[in-house]
Amino acid sequence: MKNIKLTIEYDGKDFNGWQKQPNKLNIQGEIERAIEEVTGEKVDLIASGRTDAGVHALAQSANFKTNSNIPVEKIPVALNTKLKKSIRIQDAKEVEEKFHSRYNCKQKTYKYIINNGEQGTAIYRNLEYFIPTKLNVEKMKTAINFFEGEHDFKGFKASGTSSKSSIRKIYKTKVEKDGDRIIIQLTGNGFLYNMVRIISGTLVDVGLGKIDPEKIPEIIESKDRTKAGKTLPPYGLYLVKVEY
Repeated sequence: MKNIKLTIEYDGKDFNGWQKQPNKLNIQGEIERAIEEVTGEKVDLIASGRTDAGVHALAQSANFKTNSNIPVEKIPVALNTKLKKSIRIQDAKEVEEKFHSRYNCKQKTYKYIINNGEQGTAIYRNLEYFIPTKLNVEKMKTAINFFEGEHDFKGFKASGTSSKSSIRKIYKTKVEKDGDRIIIQLTGNGFLYNMVRIISGTLVDVGLGKIDPEKIPEIIESKDRTKAGKTLPPYGLYLVKVEY
């Protein structure tokens, strides 16, 4: 039996998130269906983590076990012929039998894209969050540095989080401006439910002058969700890469 690791890109707009659930279009279920059509086997596709409804991925990682003799390099093409255009298998490779996409994950990088132009965009409206009020990017750059390191991010998670511990380590942070777009990027050993979207919402409040950048450590320390910013919409969020 082979253990196959897939690298998957998807536009989350039409899907009710990654996780398989009855009567709702989801990414896991669609890929498992395609694998069954190609191999004749029902498989359990394990992802590095579940993305919410509307969230996108540039390089989600997932693995499954198969007895199929299809050459590994042919798997992406075979699966893509069975999938919607909004899901693309970019790569497939055979990994050791004990490899597990979620448990072996060392770090993940997410980015959140904000369109800070005056009018927004018609073409990319489902791929970025539009804020017409000019944001102070320099203050946002100062504020994001305070999220680096190991912290208890209890104040930056949505209710309903199943994780036992809310302690996470953020290795790298970045805010950059590209034309009308502001891109927030975070690399960490794991993220709580809605954590990146809440951190991004807090940085927007910094950019709007509602929160002083120097107050961020105090907000983290408080572990109080009401002191952080709002949860930004899912469609501006991307899983950029997963590292093992």
